[in-house]
Amino acid sequence: MAAEPGLWSGRLALGWLIGGEWRFHPGRFLLTAVAIAVGVALGFAVHLINGSALASFDGAVRGVGGGAELSVRATSPLGFDEHLYPRVARAAGVRDASPVVKLDARIGTARLTLLGLDPIRAAAVTPALIGIAPERGNDTMFAEDAVFLSRAALAQAGMKIGARVVITANGRSVPLRIVGTLPGAGDTASLAVIDIAAAQWRFGRLGKLDRIDLAVSDRAAAESALANLPDASLSAAEAQNAQGDALSRAYRVNLDMLALVALLTGGFLVYSAQSLSVARRQRAFALLRTLGMPRGGVVAAVAVEGLAIGVVGAGAGLAAGYAMAWAALQWFGGDLGAGYFGGGMVQLAFQPGAAFGFFALGLAAAALGSAIPARLAARAAPAAALKNAGDVLDPRARVAWWPAAVLLLVGGAVTLLPPVGGLPLFGFTGMALLLAGGVAGVPWFARVLLTPLARRSGASVPRRLAIRHLHGAPNDAATALCGIVASTALMIAMATMITSFRGAVDDWLGQVLGADLYLRTNAGAVFDPATQTRLAATPGIARAAFSRQLPLTIAPDRPPITLIARPEQGTRDPLRVLIAPAVPLPPGARPAWVSEPAQRLYGWNPGDRLTLPMGGGARFTVAGVWRDYGRQTGAVLVDARDYQRLTGDTGRDELAAMLGPGADATAVTAAIQARLPADLRDQVEITRPATLRRFALTLFDRSFAVTYLLEAIAVLVGLAGVAATISAQTMAREREFGMLRHLGLTRRQLTAMLATEGALVGLTGALAGIALGLVLAQVLIHVINPQSFNFTMSTRIPFGTLAAVAAALSGAAAATAIVAGRRATARGAVQSVREDW
Repeated sequence: MAAEPGLWSGRLALGWLIGGEWRFHPGRFLLTAVAIAVGVALGFAVHLINGSALASFDGAVRGVGGGAELSVRATSPLGFDEHLYPRVARAAGVRDASPVVKLDARIGTARLTLLGLDPIRAAAVTPALIGIAPERGNDTMFAEDAVFLSRAALAQAGMKIGARVVITANGRSVPLRIVGTLPGAGDTASLAVIDIAAAQWRFGRLGKLDRIDLAVSDRAAAESALANLPDASLSAAEAQNAQGDALSRAYRVNLDMLALVALLTGGFLVYSAQSLSVARRQRAFALLRTLGMPRGGVVAAVAVEGLAIGVVGAGAGLAAGYAMAWAALQWFGGDLGAGYFGGGMVQLAFQPGAAFGFFALGLAAAALGSAIPARLAARAAPAAALKNAGDVLDPRARVAWWPAAVLLLVGGAVTLLPPVGGLPLFGFTGMALLLAGGVAGVPWFARVLLTPLARRSGASVPRRLAIRHLHGAPNDAATALCGIVASTALMIAMATMITSFRGAVDDWLGQVLGADLYLRTNAGAVFDPATQTRLAATPGIARAAFSRQLPLTIAPDRPPITLIARPEQGTRDPLRVLIAPAVPLPPGARPAWVSEPAQRLYGWNPGDRLTLPMGGGARFTVAGVWRDYGRQTGAVLVDARDYQRLTGDTGRDELAAMLGPGADATAVTAAIQARLPADLRDQVEITRPATLRRFALTLFDRSFAVTYLLEAIAVLVGLAGVAATISAQTMAREREFGMLRHLGLTRRQLTAMLATEGALVGLTGALAGIALGLVLAQVLIHVINPQSFNFTMSTRIPFGTLAAVAAALSGAAAATAIVAGRRATARGAVQSVREDW
């Protein structure tokens, strides 16, 4: 007999309780497993995409870098003087040095990196960049029209060895012949290599270098000797990888957090389903307890159910997540449409560690969702449970509010903590606590919301019964609502943040796009002074403002900022939407206006002195901080005359043209195209403000497309949970409906009662989710967004979305209750109450 309790808790609990429940209610277990699967799939897919994109980016960086341990890199695309090469080559700790010209280029629409190398030096420092010509040998590298392409570049350009191609870079188009491949460049680097002399001559880079690759004998000595270089900085491959990681890290972390929302919602759904299952089987558990089953057996039965749901859901989620990652890479690219990696080739790479981690998260969500119902099932007194068949709560008992208040207060305090490593980890932690507090407060919120309705006496009988039931047992409503409140709150929070962000961007575009026509060059082309004069004199143009934009590396391990040179002195630039007041400058100081992201990243405030790595290290004074939603990594605005004096660069790559009264934009556009040099006409884009605005907002929407998808899936999972929970609750009240039928209520009145209950449950969930979502939105807008993307904005509430969500939830809950009620009231009144005889 000593083994009898183990027999009860093992074979009977698992075989009868679990197996019977799965056989008679397969839909409930399938739905909860699907909820876990959706959360695991989304999280695993996003993680796979992010990891694959970074791995491909790392491979491309290493392919372009050729495996050099250290490199001297230009801080801007202007390059540095080639006379710096002897100093670098003779520096302490440097064994050999290979000069490089590096240009962004294209073959047709295929984009690639063009490197000009000295084959002899490169063979000693970066042999991976030496091309192989299958027919003519390596001496082909010295031919002025020879080019070697990597496998990725060949595939993107659709070319074969021996074909002639036109490569466009630095504003020049040069015909070249593909003579070989670059086996050492890997499969992800889109790369072309030519002789350095041909690159300098044919692409207009005489006297300039962009990089010097180093082979070192003493790295520490080399780093010390090359610490301060004009217009250049010493960088390692690790720093280049850190640049790519920093560029997209905040976006990737936010997507990871959002992908886990569905998993969190799935955990709430498991809790709802298990709570109802435990409530329905309470008398079965009590009977087994009286027959000898220990409390641990009850806990084990419910816990094993949850783990089984987790195993099935997490396993299916991993398979679905891999398929989703593959499809997303095909449709959106490695940056999921956000534009961080320039649409490069990304190969999906399976990550066993991530798979194990998300499988464990799925199990944890299912197990935690079953933990509370398991404890409640074990703590119930067998005698009371055998006697009571329904809700044993006293409707006059107060509902505790303090746990929710504590969680909300602690969550709010945590959000005020600073970022960790540039990431808003405390912001996300605070959001999780606020979410838990909001869900915990749903019973109290439901009681407060329904109390005025419960005190009214003029309503119809079905309506009064519905209100009294929900008012007397708010925890039942909370069980149905926990999943939908969580998903609705997060959806409202994201919708509010996106609405605020998009509205701020739209207003900003209206402020900065003050010209009538905009011209921008591509492929490194510029407007020389003669072309600038000719374009400014185009009939119909009242004023022409030429500018120059180029990336400027401030720190080797951070993404470059954007340097913008425009006519600033004595003009009112619409780009300067100042958010920090301008300060008086000391005599002789060069003014610079920094963008809000640059201020947050580098701590540049009005009145501070800063050194920009151009012209040998130019000193500027921060004159103000301006609003900029277009450049997450920061931008600095300087006067064009200061820029030209420091760099000697007279070229410009943008033109903002203001038309005179009565001028026709179409006619002026045609006149501009006629005045462009022949070699520039296919390298200049002419657009109008409305087109730029539409393109910018389309890009914004595309970058948030995956966010919208994740929101929608989380809400659908929550809606499915509400439907299943309300249906189960309704079917479990069959005896109650039979008794009401005995007291004189018709089936139509019961249906009206259930419809009212469903609508009230949906409305309560919508109101609680909306209120909680608006609180979470403030954390997203004022904490997570500034810490992640360095932008600030004001809150804009999407009232239309709020109304639609409230209506949809109320309608869906009411419809579910009606459908379930018809099934529950289909049996006769005598049959429904037969167990009470």
